[in-house]
Amino acid sequence: MTLRSLLLNIVLYVSLVIHMVLALPTLVLPRRFLMAYVRGWGRYFVFICRVIGGIGLEVRGRENIPKGPLLVAAKHQSIWETFALIGLFDDPCFILKQELTWIPLFGWFALKAHMLPVDRRGGASVLKQLNEKAREEVRADDGRQILFFPEGTRRPAGAPPQYRHGVVHVYERLGVPCLPVALNSGLFWPRRSLQHRRGTVIVEILPPLPPDMPRDEFAATLQARIEEASDRLLAEGLAELGPNAPVLPSRPART
Repeated sequence: MTLRSLLLNIVLYVSLVIHMVLALPTLVLPRRFLMAYVRGWGRYFVFICRVIGGIGLEVRGRENIPKGPLLVAAKHQSIWETFALIGLFDDPCFILKQELTWIPLFGWFALKAHMLPVDRRGGASVLKQLNEKAREEVRADDGRQILFFPEGTRRPAGAPPQYRHGVVHVYERLGVPCLPVALNSGLFWPRRSLQHRRGTVIVEILPPLPPDMPRDEFAATLQARIEEASDRLLAEGLAELGPNAPVLPSRPART
């Protein structure tokens, strides 16, 4: 591991703990104070990645983000987007693994922020509860933005997509637009790796899909748009990295 990557990891994880300790008073304040703090942390994360790690950020398509309640379906290649996407939305709400809520401090804040923990082994009953809670959140206040990773877990950059049906169920029951998000973060911060590459992560916010599409059409359109845009962003990232670019997994040509 390079010294730069080691320093970035140390600063990020130590500062995360410090930020959580400093945020303890927000546990007894209205939720909006915690959410303002969380959005600030997201911007701080992007800043530290750029200054220490040399990982910049370019956001395309901000004008495509509508106001109010929204389902955000994002490509998931790295831990990077779990923090960096927070600062792009007014009142983000993540769907996350239930086990994360068991972590001291982090779990307390996740529950206070009304994030949506899910037991991925729970089956249909858990999905039904998730849909009900997500519907409550999009109707709360001025409407929240539900952040969803349709593949369920991080996938290596360039790997064949593995979209799950959960996003379709949530989309049908929320009745709000769905915002596809493509990115190429896995080139610069690979999953399950502490080693980083210098470069610019590109996040592309695509035009929202209307809330009333037939389920099969929605599933096919969502995957096609995210994958086509992510492939294009991967090509741009590989060109930027040049000789330092990783070898990506091969997959069948898109039809």
